[in-house]
Amino acid sequence: MKTWVDLIMVCLFLGNLAMLGSSRISVCIRTAAVQGVLLGLLPLVHRDGWAIHSWILAAASITIKGTAFPWLLFRAMREANVRREVEPFVGFTGSLLIGMLALGLSRWIASRLPLPYPAISPLVVPVALFTMIVGLFLIVSRRQALTQVIGYIVLENGIYTFGLAIARDIPVLIELGVLMDMFVAVFVMGIAIYRINREFDHIDSNRLNTLKG
Repeated sequence: MKTWVDLIMVCLFLGNLAMLGSSRISVCIRTAAVQGVLLGLLPLVHRDGWAIHSWILAAASITIKGTAFPWLLFRAMREANVRREVEPFVGFTGSLLIGMLALGLSRWIASRLPLPYPAISPLVVPVALFTMIVGLFLIVSRRQALTQVIGYIVLENGIYTFGLAIARDIPVLIELGVLMDMFVAVFVMGIAIYRINREFDHIDSNRLNTLKG
């Protein structure tokens, strides 16, 4: 069981690096989808895989994160006629360097963070923190609103990983409620991106700062 958790954490880490270093939004969407599927499997390898609670949570997570989110984002990308990231605030090489610093910071925080229960793997807490930092970084360092939505999804992936791997006895309704809130948020963001693109012919969030009231 621990080996499978370690493998999921390594894949999550590599996916974060791929999104930091990729200039193509389609790659970021697919990577986030793979992360969603892997995180959907986490309840099965971390908890009692035969429990109905684990199967319900896994199915909901894979459906929403691995299928619904990519479909919504690819549809928004087609509607906005976006093919790749354009002139991010922080370059892709610089983003990877910052990612390495964020990894070191995550390891340092994880080594000093008191936990109510021991984690199933020593990789869980640092990778979860690293994923949250990467999500925040994508939100503030990318110009395209679509990439910022992906950053929001990555941030939630980190929070989901931390909570699922550390907390115990969380009611399934609360976990499913969080997933549904996330789905509604991304759905609304997709509509907002479409509306912004239709009105202003772009989704560069930096250019929206020039609007005057």
